[in-house]
Amino acid sequence: MKPVILAIESSCDETSAAVLENGKVLSNIVSSQLAHAKYGGVVPEIASRLHQQDIIAVVHEALEKSGKTRTDLDAIAFTRGPGLLGSLLVGTCFAKSYAFGLGIPLIEVNHMQAHVLANFLSDSPPAFPFLCLTVSGGHTQIVLVRNYLDMEVIGQTLDDAAGEAYDKAGKIMGLPYPAGPVIDKLAKEGNIDFHDFPIPSIPGLNFSFSGLKTNLLYFLRDNLALNPDFIQQNINDICASYQHRIVSYLLAKLKKAAREYKVKDLAIAGGVSANSELRRQFGETCEKLQVRPHIPAFQFCTDNAGMIGIAAHFKYLAGEFADLEAVPFTREG
Repeated sequence: MKPVILAIESSCDETSAAVLENGKVLSNIVSSQLAHAKYGGVVPEIASRLHQQDIIAVVHEALEKSGKTRTDLDAIAFTRGPGLLGSLLVGTCFAKSYAFGLGIPLIEVNHMQAHVLANFLSDSPPAFPFLCLTVSGGHTQIVLVRNYLDMEVIGQTLDDAAGEAYDKAGKIMGLPYPAGPVIDKLAKEGNIDFHDFPIPSIPGLNFSFSGLKTNLLYFLRDNLALNPDFIQQNINDICASYQHRIVSYLLAKLKKAAREYKVKDLAIAGGVSANSELRRQFGETCEKLQVRPHIPAFQFCTDNAGMIGIAAHFKYLAGEFADLEAVPFTREG
């Protein structure tokens, strides 16, 4: 059985469509919404309208580049959630209509599980069971993955996600949105010891980033009172020390989980897994723990339909299909 699946991702501000055959990506088209940059964050109403504007063209391009036609498709997959309600509705309604019109099965996919399964788009995927640190703009989780469709969140953020900690810091410092890649780039020329940001004291495997963000705010406020050019003069060092704390905190929790669950494979996923410092330190951490590291290719780290498609592939093989009454959900739990 070599199913051909059209996958659609519309959970936030990327309109994406991919075509997969037997779990291999034939095309993966992503249309990013640049209109949000001037607002310093995603505006839900604008996002949903842009999804409506772009989705037909994106799907058409995905089919064209894959070399497949509508009649070749065995199923339609879509992101059911979590995400922005208006954005999810666009993808959900399109997928349901497309599947109904073609008379083929519909497959709903959990966005966060899809991030984890993006690691199976690699030629050397992790072996079960493994742990995955999933870090994005809206979520920070440590997930125990027993098999393709059996996952358990064993640790998660109690407030802000790691991606939010980057974007909110960027907004405080006047950096463009999205701030994560900008901070990562600036940090390369900075000193991680410039300021010792506190380590959040959250027990177990859970995270908290709100205190770190507040500490940055007060640190900048106090220094700006003495020197109005403080941020401009020290931007590389501020970014380096702030990013170092986020990354070291994430990996300290993952290291704790790895020792507790005694796994042989560790993975990272989500938009923040594209961060160069996280990828570097993750590799070093795995080497010290003597476990195998796994990181998706860059194109599968941020929101994309390729990861939705691989999750749908495994659900197709397991016979897990959705009905036309499926509705989006905005958050987990």
